[in-house]
Amino acid sequence: MPEHSRYQALDAVKIEHTIARLSERIENRFPGSGLFRLSTKVLAISREAQAQAEWIARPILSLRIAITVLILIILAGIAGTLGSLRITLDEVHFLDFIQALEAGINDVVLIGLGIFFLISLERRLKRHRALGAIHELRALAHIIDMHQLTKDPTRIAWNPQPDDESTEGKLTPFELSRYLDYCSEMLSLLGKISVLYVQRFDDAVALAAVNEVEQLTTGLSRKIWQKLMMIPSIGTSLGESPSDTEAKLKMTDSDEK
Repeated sequence: MPEHSRYQALDAVKIEHTIARLSERIENRFPGSGLFRLSTKVLAISREAQAQAEWIARPILSLRIAITVLILIILAGIAGTLGSLRITLDEVHFLDFIQALEAGINDVVLIGLGIFFLISLERRLKRHRALGAIHELRALAHIIDMHQLTKDPTRIAWNPQPDDESTEGKLTPFELSRYLDYCSEMLSLLGKISVLYVQRFDDAVALAAVNEVEQLTTGLSRKIWQKLMMIPSIGTSLGESPSDTEAKLKMTDSDEK
């Protein structure tokens, strides 16, 4: 990417690389978990998003040529029809003129709508493709939220006995903070993927859909961070000193290794 445009657009390759690193970190921390499988899905979608965004930004030349030829045929037909008319002023009566004018206006409106339909066809096709991809990202955001929904920090303080269908009680405060942090990162990256579809496609409907995804992921991340803010106090209640708890929570995956 040229230096002058490096900070003017998101780089799909860099986003994919960031998601791949996140997926690797999740696998190292929670191997074989549902969160890891979900991260691989997000990684696959990020790879598809690059090709999809390029298709949306690229003009569909074959469609444009076909539409141009069709419009020229329509205009040529109108010109030929008008050129074949032979009307003298003596033959025109006022009522006939009004009827012909009304019919002509209706024809012009219908032809104009038809031409507008053809001209906007490419944009509507691209919009349909973008909205379908954005809808998939919205669904993924809710799936990520479902993964963190039962990760309640207060359950650690209660020290419940985990059953066969629940593993929340097996997570330490540090592991829980990592799990929630990974969910928050994936939500943020989903918002970045959605932007790829509109950064070179100026469409108000698609842009509004992207804004909705970003608002959704931001709201879900806010819920996650509310849980993260509770973990230091829970670590203290388990006998850890506040400084030890803070030090553990600030550790990165590479620091612990």
